[in-house]
Amino acid sequence: MNEYDSGKMADLLRACEGMEPTEYPEEADVILFNTCSIREKAEEKVFSDLGRVRPLKLTNPDLLIGVGGCVASQEGAAILKRAPYVDVIFGPQTLHRLPQLLQARRDTGRPQVDISFPEIEKFDHLPIPQTTSGTAYVSIMEGCSKYCTFCVVPYTRGEEVSRPLVDVMRDVQVLLAQGVKEVMLLGQNVNAYRGASDDGDTVDFAFMLQALAGLDGLSRLRFTTSHPKDMTQRLIDVYATTPKLVSHLHLPVQSGSDRILAAMKRGHTVLEYKSIIRRVRAARPDICITSDFIVGFPGETEQDFEATMKLIDEIGFDNSFSYLYSPRPGTPAAELRDDTLHEVKAARLQRLQDRIAKQEDGVAQAMLGTSQRALVEGVSKKDTRELAARTDNNRVVNFSGAANLIGEFVDINITQVVRHTLRGELVAK
Repeated sequence: MNEYDSGKMADLLRACEGMEPTEYPEEADVILFNTCSIREKAEEKVFSDLGRVRPLKLTNPDLLIGVGGCVASQEGAAILKRAPYVDVIFGPQTLHRLPQLLQARRDTGRPQVDISFPEIEKFDHLPIPQTTSGTAYVSIMEGCSKYCTFCVVPYTRGEEVSRPLVDVMRDVQVLLAQGVKEVMLLGQNVNAYRGASDDGDTVDFAFMLQALAGLDGLSRLRFTTSHPKDMTQRLIDVYATTPKLVSHLHLPVQSGSDRILAAMKRGHTVLEYKSIIRRVRAARPDICITSDFIVGFPGETEQDFEATMKLIDEIGFDNSFSYLYSPRPGTPAAELRDDTLHEVKAARLQRLQDRIAKQEDGVAQAMLGTSQRALVEGVSKKDTRELAARTDNNRVVNFSGAANLIGEFVDINITQVVRHTLRGELVAK
């Protein structure tokens, strides 16, 4: 979502002010920091980054500096107390007002702050999506209404607001006309989508997926990120009936302990999570499951952690995002007593990551010798002489190929497993 928002900021400044991104800060007319507050010390990193560009403001008084995203939403005008040289501050829901905020700063000479929550207005004022890639992001909803005790998102991005179905369909059709073949649907809690249809009814996420899958030219559908509470049977059934929906599901569980899940206010049990995975695999036997884990939540005992490790063994995750718990200001969990030593938490995290890495390697080894249909996303990050493609189950494959394959689907024989990536060869036609 942050990457999507950053792209939209660039689109806005290109459309409204004729600006283009530059890799060199000293050349910039505007410098924007799009911030995330999901982890601890995010605010300090923002001020550190601001300090690095302050000298540019001293040599170029016309330079405009902006802070957007969740730290901006959380801190608001307080940012100006520590960094009075900042010109504009805007939240995730007001990034569409960025050109107006910049102009108001020029006209009045005063810093501009807008961290309000105008709901769906943001999407009505963004430029038409433009891309030259074969894959694109489309945001279908924002915010979250779950209020997990560790999470700051409801406070920085607001509660769940879904875009009308027709607006999402229009954005996707515009992208398809530009050659996009794969769409990633975005939301803080994407499967909680409840959007208005043309006839005034409310449609769910399963309906949207089926509607989008019916569009000519769309070859593949992805989405992130989802919540177990909204993993309905209707949505699970889509995996059985919709081949365009990829064989990959990212479903955060956070912990394998019911006691910790309750303290996190996740709204589901371990048994319920396992039931969801069992039903998803029945609908799509070859699906890869990835997840999120928080290690060291306040009060987590060794028994709680072992329950998480047991769940990992039972599910067999393909990958995960796993972190040590970070207390976020204003969240209920930040007030909880936490007596576990940092060294103990760090050792647990390492054990968890090592276990999932073995599972990840097992999935990769099973792909050796197979032929995979993959979308070529661009030049390889590891070797600029090669290309990188993404498989249906979300694995990156590096291979030798011509640049005109970027944005196209190819068949690749998997020849080697490298940590976090695969190597392959184009299937001869």
